[in-house]
Amino acid sequence: MKTGRNALRRRRSPRVPVITGASAADYYAANYQAYHAETFNIDPQPFLGPFARRLRPGSRVLDIGCGSGRDLLWLKRQGFRVLGFERAPGLAALARRQTECDVVCGDFARFDFTSLAMDALLMSGALVHVPHDALLTVLARILSALKPRPLYEPARDDALPGETGLVYLSLKKGHGRYRDRRGREFYLWSHAELGYIFKALGLTVCHFRRGPSAGGGRKLWLGYVLKKEAPTAPACRVASGCC
Repeated sequence: MKTGRNALRRRRSPRVPVITGASAADYYAANYQAYHAETFNIDPQPFLGPFARRLRPGSRVLDIGCGSGRDLLWLKRQGFRVLGFERAPGLAALARRQTECDVVCGDFARFDFTSLAMDALLMSGALVHVPHDALLTVLARILSALKPRPLYEPARDDALPGETGLVYLSLKKGHGRYRDRRGREFYLWSHAELGYIFKALGLTVCHFRRGPSAGGGRKLWLGYVLKKEAPTAPACRVASGCC
């Protein structure tokens, strides 16, 4: 199996119409009600529990690709201050209505995440349509939403309960990419490939879970609770819009 830098170089696929990038966003924009019906009632506790247990009470959490607000609502009920981020306007509106929280409607490939100062980030299946050669750049951009840790705070190799700088990320396991019956393009990953990206971004794996989708199906998912190493910038920013 390919690992390291070479693992990010994928063989060419046939030139067929696929839904990826902006096209995938168009799918969710047009089918937001059906997507809500399929996903909102799934219990996120089995995969988000290890993430939530490591957060400080009242932590500010940014939910990237929050959909219609399922995980946003669950985290709010655990006592966290949450802010949603969703590209599809219909899903963003549903999330606001379901959770009564602020939801930014935007594109994570263009949004300036440095304007935020969050304690933790949630990306539950949010990056499954991001091509292999773009994931590192996209993740680096999103990670800039994390509140910088003070320089005097000792770095830690593990994520003990009550810490900040935590990230939850889940992606589909496998090799290459595939299209589902709706034409959406999904990019698959191995544990080794993601390990290279985590190292490049200064992320340490605190918890790892591999298993089937909580919504059913045969595809396996890779779920991670990650810890961002302390940045060099000492400045602090104030987050707004969290409920």
